[in-house]
Amino acid sequence: MAEARVSQDEFTCPVCLDLLKDPVAIPCGHSYCKSCITDCWDQEDQMRVYSCPQCRQTFSPRPALARNTMLAEVVEKLKKTKLSADCDAGAGDVQCDVCTGRKYKAVKSCLMICQKHEKLLEVFCRTDQICICVLCMDKHENHDIVSAAAQRTEKQVFKSIH
Repeated sequence: MAEARVSQDEFTCPVCLDLLKDPVAIPCGHSYCKSCITDCWDQEDQMRVYSCPQCRQTFSPRPALARNTMLAEVVEKLKKTKLSADCDAGAGDVQCDVCTGRKYKAVKSCLMICQKHEKLLEVFCRTDQICICVLCMDKHENHDIVSAAAQRTEKQVFKSIH
């Protein structure tokens, strides 16, 4: 039997955009984290008409929310397999400097954050040839500084010419 490939996106809550936590299905069939749909519906309490954030189907009275046990189990399995398969740093991967103990693969956000200030590396110091955050700029006073995006564009143009 062929193994079905599933995407993590299929188990993402449309409200918080994270993996479903304590998933519940509402009458139209859409699934949400219990806390997300509860928060949405709490805002609609005065009108006494509750709607699906995705398809806008309305419900009155407020539907009871029951945990979708099967979906919860699938999400838990997905979390476990995703953590072990995707996150461990392999031979050719950059290891995350923030992780302690088990070394995970660095993701884009890890590679673009200043280790000192935990801010995005949005500036490039041409003098020192490094990306820095805005809080590091005072240490690079009187240096040739440009936005990191401008430096990337310039580097790409240079590569395409040569």
